[in-house]
Amino acid sequence: MTPLSDAAVTRLKRLGAWPEFAEPRYAVVEEIGRGGMGAVYLAIDEELRREVAIKVPNAIASAELEQRLRREARVLASLEHPGIVPIHDVGRLVDGRLFYVMKRVQGRTLRDEIEHVSDVMDRLRIFERICDPVAFAHAHGFIHRDLKPENVMIGSFGEVVVMDWGTVKSRQSAVASRQSTVSSRQSAVDRQSVVDHETSNDTSHGTVIGTRGFMAPEQARGAVDEIDQRTDVYGLGAILFLLVSNHVPEAEMDVPRALRGLHVARPLTAICEKALAVERYDRYQTVAALADDVAAYRDGRAVGAYREGLFERLVRFGRTHRTAILLVLAYMAMRGLIAWLGR
Repeated sequence: MTPLSDAAVTRLKRLGAWPEFAEPRYAVVEEIGRGGMGAVYLAIDEELRREVAIKVPNAIASAELEQRLRREARVLASLEHPGIVPIHDVGRLVDGRLFYVMKRVQGRTLRDEIEHVSDVMDRLRIFERICDPVAFAHAHGFIHRDLKPENVMIGSFGEVVVMDWGTVKSRQSAVASRQSTVSSRQSAVDRQSVVDHETSNDTSHGTVIGTRGFMAPEQARGAVDEIDQRTDVYGLGAILFLLVSNHVPEAEMDVPRALRGLHVARPLTAICEKALAVERYDRYQTVAALADDVAAYRDGRAVGAYREGLFERLVRFGRTHRTAILLVLAYMAMRGLIAWLGR
């Protein structure tokens, strides 16, 4: 009898852990992702005849793990945005594990996508689209806490989806502008989520949640009480640094020095430096402010994070209005030539 190889044993173990549903609605096709909290499977929704993704805990779930998975599903269900994957269903497997069903997002991770996008301006356009769903989540009181290239998917038509909200944290305050009846009900849901988050073990002081290179200093210290929207600003700043340099930033590094030899424009360097500031109060205070500065740089406008000199301002003006300036100069030259010929 030929013994099984380690690879075969590993495959059999994974097949044995495939989800088994009480009702035959979902047919599992293959495992497409695995993380610390659970695995994601590609499946066919037999009822609606469409592909879906199903997230399941790695093993028989503990109460804490189940709470985190349930919280992630509820957060995704409450955040209806094109850049956030929608939830279709939630339930329990035959073995008692909780699962939830979401849209199957096809495409490449940002890490893979940037290998095919060399132009900095095109990369900045992608970055601005990453900021949109994060700002939307902040407006509804949620902090992602693990923004990194692997958690951003780029679809074949350029759609951008921010994934993996398993480490999400709720802010204490709700958005003041929610005044309608529907908004009031949603605020009640958000407040319940706050309780869930704050009583969960994963938010206790000293717990480090995040990914090295994309984790804000307060995360690295385990200072949970200091985590707010500016923590995600840092994560986005790290992604921006990667997009303009092809390198992952180091903790508390000298950003201008790191970008000096890579021919990164000074205004763009200043944006990265401000987003990656060690102190929260020195960063952009909102994701929208960061996105606005990136859009201003891309459009050839003044950047709030960078103080221009007079010469730089003239050069930027010339680049921005190059066509108009050339037309004026051509007109003046023509008038001069006509005047000279008419002597």
